[in-house]
Amino acid sequence: MVRLAVDNSPAPVAGEQRRTLLAKLHIGRKALGIAEDDYRALLMRVTGQRSAATCDGRQLAYMLAEFERMGWESTGGPARRAPAASPVARKARAIWISLHQLGAIEDASEKALETFGRRQLGVDRLQWADEREGFRLIEALKAIADRHGWDHRVPSRLPTTARIRLLKDRLVGAQLTRLAEAGSPVTGPLAADRDDWSSAHLESAARELADRLRQVGAA
Repeated sequence: MVRLAVDNSPAPVAGEQRRTLLAKLHIGRKALGIAEDDYRALLMRVTGQRSAATCDGRQLAYMLAEFERMGWESTGGPARRAPAASPVARKARAIWISLHQLGAIEDASEKALETFGRRQLGVDRLQWADEREGFRLIEALKAIADRHGWDHRVPSRLPTTARIRLLKDRLVGAQLTRLAEAGSPVTGPLAADRDDWSSAHLESAARELADRLRQVGAA
């Protein structure tokens, strides 16, 4: 039986087509508002080149595909601010939202996270952060958590599912402590032993305790 190898990479282009791709690249960059240094770093990561002038047609097509992943619509529509979707970005977003539930930050929005990331990493969008920069962001968020009583130290060999559950349990514990310190101690089911609670149960408790923390803060 003959097996056919399928190549899904962009086909080579030349001449007029390449000039068209270059023009689209500049339009996409402008629409996304990418600063010069970020653009060069992105270009190097995607194509291995420091300038679009040295990219061949295939590399230009890769860059356009990356722009579309970041939210640019090549049909001419407005650039969508799609949230970063890398594993590190998703982890950062989860910690950011949990920090809001803990009362450590006021704004849990994606825009606020982007602003924090810009201050920490010097990049305008989380999509443009490489893996090393992303881990720097995670460490900065963990430092905030630690200052507010949410311990992020976990055994390195702990399975992922158990690690996530442990962090959720500690988040609930930190919320209970903050409420007690604010003169509003929690009693009843939310203050019960959590050893047999599922991750879903812990998430539900964290949301309810977050509401109570906001009420105490408003008071």
